[in-house]
Amino acid sequence: MNKNFYHTLNEKFLIHKNQICIEEISGRQWSYQKINDLAGRFSSFLDSLGILKGSKVMVQLEKSVFSIALYLGCLKSGIIYIPLNTAYTSNEISYFINNTKPDLLVLSPDKYTEHDALLSNLKELKSISMGNSSEDNLIRQIIDKDNNLDIVDLKEDDIASIIFTSGTTGRSKGAIISHKNLSSNAISLNKIWEFTYEDVLLHALPIYHVHGLFVAMHCAFLSGCKIFFFEKFSPSEIVNYLKFSTVMMGVPTFYSRLLSNDQFNREVCKNMRVFISGSAPLTDKVFLEFYERTKHRILERYGMSETGMITSNPLNGERIEGTVGYPLPDVKIRENKESGIIEVKGPNVFKGYWGMEEKMKDEFTEDGFFTTGDIGKIDDDGRLTLFGRSSDMIISGGYNIYPKEIELLIDEIEGIKESAVIGCPQSDLGEAVLAILVSDKGIKTIQDDTISEILLKSLANYKCPSKYIWMEDLPRNAMGKVQKKSLRNEHKHIFGVNNEQ
Repeated sequence: MNKNFYHTLNEKFLIHKNQICIEEISGRQWSYQKINDLAGRFSSFLDSLGILKGSKVMVQLEKSVFSIALYLGCLKSGIIYIPLNTAYTSNEISYFINNTKPDLLVLSPDKYTEHDALLSNLKELKSISMGNSSEDNLIRQIIDKDNNLDIVDLKEDDIASIIFTSGTTGRSKGAIISHKNLSSNAISLNKIWEFTYEDVLLHALPIYHVHGLFVAMHCAFLSGCKIFFFEKFSPSEIVNYLKFSTVMMGVPTFYSRLLSNDQFNREVCKNMRVFISGSAPLTDKVFLEFYERTKHRILERYGMSETGMITSNPLNGERIEGTVGYPLPDVKIRENKESGIIEVKGPNVFKGYWGMEEKMKDEFTEDGFFTTGDIGKIDDDGRLTLFGRSSDMIISGGYNIYPKEIELLIDEIEGIKESAVIGCPQSDLGEAVLAILVSDKGIKTIQDDTISEILLKSLANYKCPSKYIWMEDLPRNAMGKVQKKSLRNEHKHIFGVNNEQ
């Protein structure tokens, strides 16, 4: 039997072919039949370029129906899909290309121009520019292609995607996601969250990571429901569409920003069935304030790029602030009693890191559990509560930020001796980035704005520090290691959040 995940999706697309799949904010509607046909035309287009089963397609595209169709076309053809954050710079893109050696690079027109110097040094790499509307020349060509009805026959362990996630001490790692990983997670989530064709999903997440692409889109596709498709999150627009929606998925920042909107109230949410939050911890304050305003308890779940979703609070049952619920069906979690680090095993767990086979020995236990790096506690009822990362990772607005990457760039700047980058509580983003700097001349010789300007040439905007603090020396232990815990404690109120309240 064909284990290609698109085979499962195709069955649903045919059942719901006359129903609306995606409604853009412009008002344009796409039925499930049209989305299925468009995926087939993308499959034909890729075939015409010689991009076949097992090839790798790396994309840095704006959110659009056509970027979704490209993803589906890759699945259908057995092509490995590698989505990248649209904020990544040429410096970052260069690393991803060298790591995975893609067969095709698909960029938005703006990114194609931005990466011109990089592409000129990679003449052997096939690259194309693709816009986000039917007026784009390439899109027109693709629409004119024949609809490829064939679904490439695959095994469940064949690779569907490579999702880049970062280590705490090095560069990003490409998590290898199989068709089985996608299928098992999507089917489980669709069932436990009770999606049906009558649902209307409000989708304002980006589609270059697990949350927006795999969790949200797959749940909708498997149920045959309608998707309100936003290019980006806008509280005022979201409030207007909530009245006609039943499900919303978002990062905690979405919910804190909704609470800041005067038009957001219980009446707006009267048709909503469930609000789901993930990608970063939801604060107790937002959870409780959201309930007071709407009488909806946000459903928190827990997952990673390497595992998809691991746990979820119950749809029907008690949702407790600060907890992330119970393991999904067929997923096993356990707490390492010595370290408190959560370990997980199941059909959702990735195959490994691309080109880093030696890392697998460090990431998995002898009996096959993946070590998540998250510290947590499983109560007697089986519910999981997380207490933070075992690393220094910063989670800001749902994005993972790894201090070492920023520190390496800061330390190269003339006038700076060394740096320590930490995350501190911030009411909107959850955490914001703070850089603590030491001058190499004993006095500050470079302005903060100049540092940011330099960093933004190599870093995505969300990674750039929000504030800088200068110190004579960084605190260290006897072994010479910078004591970031003490720095975080010292500066925990710098962005105006008082944790003691």
